[in-house]
Amino acid sequence: MEKDQQFVEDVVKVIVENPDEVKTVRTVDEMGVLISLEVNPEDMGKIIGKEGRTAKAIRTLLRVMGAKNQSRINLKIVEPEGSERPPRKEEAKEEVPAEAVEEVKEDEVEEEAPEEEIMKDVPNDVLDV
Repeated sequence: MEKDQQFVEDVVKVIVENPDEVKTVRTVDEMGVLISLEVNPEDMGKIIGKEGRTAKAIRTLLRVMGAKNQSRINLKIVEPEGSERPPRKEEAKEEVPAEAVEEVKEDEVEEEAPEEEIMKDVPNDVLDV
């Protein structure tokens, strides 16, 4: 088993309630490495996390691993059969009437300060990285 695949399994097994049901499949193609993750349906929420934060964190760590090895690593969380997602809430977009939109004249737009002017107040020791 490759390091990236083992990493995903190890991290996910710590998070879920059913670590014995964690399965990963690693495939390589022209787009890079794809790790497909399957977990117990009861553990899907734990893997995805609030607003997808846990899944995003795992993907970020995989991206770092891939950059270290000059490859691209993606994570696919496989939805269990029979699972149903709740319908997405369509956000109502408020339309603004044309007469309420003010035109911005070019002379009213502030120009951005040059980088030298922005950086002049930053101490030199902060810039030495």
